[in-house]
Amino acid sequence: MQFGVFTVSDITTDPTTGRTPSEGERIKAVLTIAKKAEEVGLDVFALGEHHNPPFFSSSPTTTLAYVAAQTSTLQLSTATTLITTNDPVKIAEDYAMLQHLAGGRVDLMMGRGNTGPVYPWFGKDIRDGIPLAVENYQLLRRLWREDVVNWEGQYRTPLQGFTSTPRPLDGVPPFVWHGSIRSPQIAEQAAYYGDGFFHNHIFWPKEHTQRMVEFYRRRFEHYGHGAADQAIVGLGGQVFMRKNSQDAVREFRPYFDNAPVYGHGPSLEDFSRETPLTVGSPQQVIERTLGFRDYVGDYQRQLFLIDHAGLPLKTVLEQLDVLGEEVVPVLRREFAALKPAHVPDAPTHASLVAAAGGTKDSTVHAAADSVTGQAGRTVEEVQA
Repeated sequence: MQFGVFTVSDITTDPTTGRTPSEGERIKAVLTIAKKAEEVGLDVFALGEHHNPPFFSSSPTTTLAYVAAQTSTLQLSTATTLITTNDPVKIAEDYAMLQHLAGGRVDLMMGRGNTGPVYPWFGKDIRDGIPLAVENYQLLRRLWREDVVNWEGQYRTPLQGFTSTPRPLDGVPPFVWHGSIRSPQIAEQAAYYGDGFFHNHIFWPKEHTQRMVEFYRRRFEHYGHGAADQAIVGLGGQVFMRKNSQDAVREFRPYFDNAPVYGHGPSLEDFSRETPLTVGSPQQVIERTLGFRDYVGDYQRQLFLIDHAGLPLKTVLEQLDVLGEEVVPVLRREFAALKPAHVPDAPTHASLVAAAGGTKDSTVHAAADSVTGQAGRTVEEVQA
């Protein structure tokens, strides 16, 4: 099972000091967090995509490419890649390039996002959200799997004889998760292709998460990809820990009370009781996380949100130390002991290459020289 952290890239005032970090500070902080995640033995770092304040992560591939150069084992992912408003051609190119730069340590999570105005900013209509997700992803899969694509759809200009470059590393596209909080159509899409399904698992009660995951599992089996319990599931969740639970609650309360997504609603105690948010001791986090299996079954990836709501970098790094030293080792051992042998691990580049029968050079060479446009002739011959 993979364990890691994800960030939504928010820039939020620290309610205990009144200080708001700059964009530059938050960008550098996220790089530090990613490197620290590998240092403490976590498996995955995931970064969201947003195009509006108070978020900075408008270009996840740029950030993740930098992280790839600074790490050696960390699996890099997106917490959301906007399949609705990004051009699937550009997604195919950008993530294949990132895959090469990272030596295969890349997957991505497709989603529609949670910011309605992003649609008109990119010339789209929010009422087309689901059809856009379906059509764009169908094209993306073809771009990664076919050397030459002829395609016509409803939401972008047709493609004639188009080749996306670079081709996927070793001839194997990055693994795709489909992230959704409330849209069964997205869970259906993940099941149809045999892809992974990731539930944010932060704002909703466990009964909702259970229904979404169960639906995805049933449809995964329906489409012939394996038994329902072999479907690839990931969960999010938020934690805040101190040695003593009372200290954790006291320290986290002002951040919860003033957070843009939490504040001025239910109390911290009510929210912790009704959702997977866990604020307490490391042992409480271990017990709560192990309990997720009771309602979603055996799953492959657990990501924790630990850096939002204005929490200072020093505190976030302390949380990573606790995760790496006290929490994740226990979770690895306990989840591994419970997992049946027939339930697969989370896909990696190596496992996908092995399933495809080994590596292959997927480079596509043009029939004609790309400078002269004439096959079989050098530049010097043309100039002569």
